Amino acid sequence: MENNFINQKYIEDLLENAKFADDSDINLSLDKAEEGKNLSHSEIAALLATKNPEHAGRIFDIAGKIKKRIYGNRIVMFAPLYVSDFCVNRCVYCSFKCVRNFERKKLTMDELREEVKILESIGHKRLALEAGESDEQCSIDYILECIRTIYDMKFKNGEIRRVNVNIAATTTENYRKLKSAGIGTYILFQETYHEQVYNSVHPAGPKKDFTWHLNAFDRAQDAGIDDVGGGVLFGLSNPDFDVMGLLLHNEHLEKKYKTGFHTISVPRLCPADGMDISDFPNLVDDAVFAKITAVIRIAVPFTGMILSTRENHNMRKKLLQLGISQISAGSSTEVGGYAKKQRNEKTNPQFLVNDERSAVSIITELIDDGFIPSFCTACYRGGRTGDRFMSLAKSGEIGNVCLPNALMTLCEYSMDYGDDAFREKSAAIIENEIPHIADDAIRQKTTESIKKIRSGAGRDFYI
Repeated sequence: MENNFINQKYIEDLLENAKFADDSDINLSLDKAEEGKNLSHSEIAALLATKNPEHAGRIFDIAGKIKKRIYGNRIVMFAPLYVSDFCVNRCVYCSFKCVRNFERKKLTMDELREEVKILESIGHKRLALEAGESDEQCSIDYILECIRTIYDMKFKNGEIRRVNVNIAATTTENYRKLKSAGIGTYILFQETYHEQVYNSVHPAGPKKDFTWHLNAFDRAQDAGIDDVGGGVLFGLSNPDFDVMGLLLHNEHLEKKYKTGFHTISVPRLCPADGMDISDFPNLVDDAVFAKITAVIRIAVPFTGMILSTRENHNMRKKLLQLGISQISAGSSTEVGGYAKKQRNEKTNPQFLVNDERSAVSIITELIDDGFIPSFCTACYRGGRTGDRFMSLAKSGEIGNVCLPNALMTLCEYSMDYGDDAFREKSAAIIENEIPHIADDAIRQKTTESIKKIRSGAGRDFYI
């Protein structure tokens, strides 16, 4: 399969021409975005290029309005779960690269159960399984065993309800196996869409093959995985180039499979063992990063946006206002890291976590800031994936599903993991939001389900 949708010259020409966009034209583009109309490639490139503070202010304002209109106050919660750091690649930015000499680890199933037990004990219901690339040490059969083990675990307060998977690009056959295992979203970062830069930061290993990596989502879709999540590592290449690459990739998937990215992640290059961050000339500062996030939200309004704990507390608070709809909480980026943290042992993370607050602290602050932390996994379990999810999102009907499910899962979380003060906070926001459920029957069903959760008469209700 050839790469016929990332045209480097086309992107470079777009970005060069965008430097000369008139202020009046940019304002017209922003008017279109505010009215909910799609923007052209050249219009998006001009938003990325403009240095006008007034334009930036409008970009932030419109992104926030789009986020509010489509996602309301909901923020989906998840945690990463690293199962193996064995890797045969030599990615220059990654501490797991094969040339680093450190004691590598792959979780046994008992160790995996210990990690999952800790994650469930702090309230997580959705995990993102992460692993380095090594067919010998971390085969697809091992990944499948991990998924089965997680799904088989039952706790007093329920279970992990959905496992998303972030592993290396693989074959269509292996994607079929992941589909059969019941994964949620298959996540893969292209890292950068600039092929020359990609080649320079991936000097050896299977990941060196730009086209194989780029076409992974086609193979996943061909295998029946219709929920895929993309992303780049901002700081490797020109960030504007990579934003345009993401959008072209999304359009390719929409044209070919009728559904683009379910989520887009926006990780930013940060310090890690075995690399010197000063070696990277395209680092993205806070102001540019905020603008990138807002422009992506404007460009793909119905795509979920994920932010990890690479970002610090203040940046996470800001970006939640500009388009982010999913965040991790209480995260570890190390194999066995959750158990290590409990035992106060020395850690060896893939990258440094900049928001080290506990999950409950992050979730509590979300409520204090007027957000609804959501632990919902209903769309995966109800078959609302791929084009079915996007059709509901684009019609505006998804709110009749997502808001009730967010409120019911928050109520469940508060009863199972919260103290009295947290229960009081969550009850207040739940009561405030229930009237916003537009459908009478769904609103009544939600109210009844919440009463049952609080009384102990049931749990895991969803629309």
